[in-house]
Amino acid sequence: QGGMSLAQTAGHLLLILLLIEARKTPGNAHSLCLDLTVKSQSRPGQLWCQVQGSVDTKPFLWYDSASNKVKPLGFLGKEVNDTKAWTEISQTLVEAGRELRMVLPVIKLDKNETKGPPTLQVKLCCQREAEQCSGASLHFSLDGQTALLLDTMSITWTVIDPGATGIKEEWENNQELAEYFRTISTGDCSYWLREFLKHWEKMQLPEPTVSSNCLIVMNIMKKSGTTAGEKPAGLWLLGRFVLVRTWES
Repeated sequence: QGGMSLAQTAGHLLLILLLIEARKTPGNAHSLCLDLTVKSQSRPGQLWCQVQGSVDTKPFLWYDSASNKVKPLGFLGKEVNDTKAWTEISQTLVEAGRELRMVLPVIKLDKNETKGPPTLQVKLCCQREAEQCSGASLHFSLDGQTALLLDTMSITWTVIDPGATGIKEEWENNQELAEYFRTISTGDCSYWLREFLKHWEKMQLPEPTVSSNCLIVMNIMKKSGTTAGEKPAGLWLLGRFVLVRTWES
């Protein structure tokens, strides 16, 4: 009873394998998203635009029109708030909010479904992988309900709410507006993400080393306490396999 059974030891080794594979699955893909919320009408001094920025879903930036200031969030925000990329993204957020506010009047919703002017939420995201932009999109929502999706890499629209077709038409008719947001999502966003990742990656916990993984497996093998009725040869092979995969990762 004092030692671990073959099944228990094998389970531990397989768990290590799963952790290794899970670590490898995401690859080197990283994302930067800017969540903008814009209202068409507000009293002087009232909030009409707010933005939260995140890298790999971790918030690092906050902006609101009431204070007209971009504030750092978390460790990454404090790390990058004196960089050139931070200055550029701060200026762009103010401009983008104003541009989106101009789009709101073209939105026509069912009067029975909403009271007053709608609130527009736009999630602007880009992704980098293998040192290049691998994806970019704009996700439009009205009063919290998904309305439109735009793949800015291929300029492909997905209309979910027919009431939001005015946004699509405005984008198609206003080439300057369309090019402005396409450039932000596929160009500027990717550049900002690249610059922020230089700081972000330094802050991540170091990957387990080969030697530490070897020690873990060796410790499990040592404590396994195989009995005559078990098959130590199979356990040994499994341990060897884990060591090889650990080295490859």
